[in-house]
Amino acid sequence: MHFLPQSIDQYAEEHSQAEPQLLAALNRETHQKVLQPRMLSGHFQGRVLSMLSKLIRPQHILEIGTYTGYSALCLMEGIQENGSLHTIDKNEELYDLQRKYFDKSGWGTQMHQHVGKALEIIPQLEEKFDLVFIDADKRNYLNYFEIILPKMNKGGIILSDNVLWSGKVVEELKAGDKDTEVLLAYNKKLATEDRVETVLLPIRDGLTVTRVL
Repeated sequence: MHFLPQSIDQYAEEHSQAEPQLLAALNRETHQKVLQPRMLSGHFQGRVLSMLSKLIRPQHILEIGTYTGYSALCLMEGIQENGSLHTIDKNEELYDLQRKYFDKSGWGTQMHQHVGKALEIIPQLEEKFDLVFIDADKRNYLNYFEIILPKMNKGGIILSDNVLWSGKVVEELKAGDKDTEVLLAYNKKLATEDRVETVLLPIRDGLTVTRVL
């Protein structure tokens, strides 16, 4: 779903930084070989993630939902010299594809892959995070928020993807639509939670920027 006219989306992409060659290759391979390539962050949102990371200059990054690794590589563009990224996904079939591009990037040793349930893995991580990107199963967004908040440094940033959910958040809620129901509660919580401050950006399918107070 396009929240702006497609011509405006295209213009914005054309007048943003070009997609790096490594990411363009990963973009192509994802569309050629992997199911649901729509899940890829893609050129424009990838440049947004890169810019935000460069502004934040994180020491430690957490990503919930790796997919083929595109967004992780974008987030690494702002990492401090000896920083690290932990990325979690339940699909072990994508592990080797992720690793191929992580190692090509030059950041391979700093990028740590985890396969399994994020709610079980996150408590085992020792780092305190400066930047978190949530882009996984929508039904657990509230749970992810609560489990990562104590592991955030003050002033840290939480980015939440797909918070407009193809416009379903402003439509009548359909019976049994648990994903939209949780996203509505999540968006409301972030807007009213006194431990954070939040702005929701209508980029692609909605990207929330939340700062920990």
